[in-house]
Amino acid sequence: MVAMAQMQQSIAQTKSSSIGERVAALNWTAILSNLDDHGCATTEPLLTPKECTILAESYDSDQLFRSRIVMARHGFGRGEYKYFAYPLPQIVVALRDSLFPALAQVANRWNKALGIEVTYPSTHATYLRRCHADGQSKPTPLLLRYGPGDFNCLHQDIYGENIFPLQVAFLLSEPERDFTGGEFLLTEQRPRMQSRAEVVPLRQGEGVIFPVHHRPVRGASRTYRVNMRHGVSRLRSGCRHTLGIIFHDAA
Repeated sequence: MVAMAQMQQSIAQTKSSSIGERVAALNWTAILSNLDDHGCATTEPLLTPKECTILAESYDSDQLFRSRIVMARHGFGRGEYKYFAYPLPQIVVALRDSLFPALAQVANRWNKALGIEVTYPSTHATYLRRCHADGQSKPTPLLLRYGPGDFNCLHQDIYGENIFPLQVAFLLSEPERDFTGGEFLLTEQRPRMQSRAEVVPLRQGEGVIFPVHHRPVRGASRTYRVNMRHGVSRLRSGCRHTLGIIFHDAA
């Protein structure tokens, strides 16, 4: 394990422009289509193996985080996670800033389809000012760690009145090498229908974009709202780390 000072320096040296260029190069046509059609989309590997390792190893530094949650104490599942403190690592800031504009367009289109009057600005900095003005000033990006037998119950990440409708989870570990099991799960509850479940395979450095709590679905005669929840299945072996990018801050 590298020393903590080296971790912090390595994370800080990741250039925002590099992350922004990678995000801009994503196949956004396919991403937007998958979000509309299936309620989730993957990014292809966006973070390098080195970046994933540095972020995963930073979990052991309490200096970077504002709080630690042990899931079993709250009935959330098994495993634990930590919320980053401000100032966030530069790589986390860059991911928030570069992913937000395209996702804000999706969020605005979805809200319009559902008759929701809330709209989102084109930059994340502007949106954060809205959150902070309303008393939501605690950072929400987080790192999650799972060991053998750990899992995350199906849930929604809602932290206040200002809720950005989409979030992204990046797998930092290598499946089959670092862990087995631990699949990302997404469920969708349509009105008067049984829940639909989806398992999303991820590679190291790849992100999955998905709704925080609901999305629009076009029916035969109208567009209706479907509720979404996400979680992680039981880890069979090893250790699994994930970076969660949530765009609204918490109260």
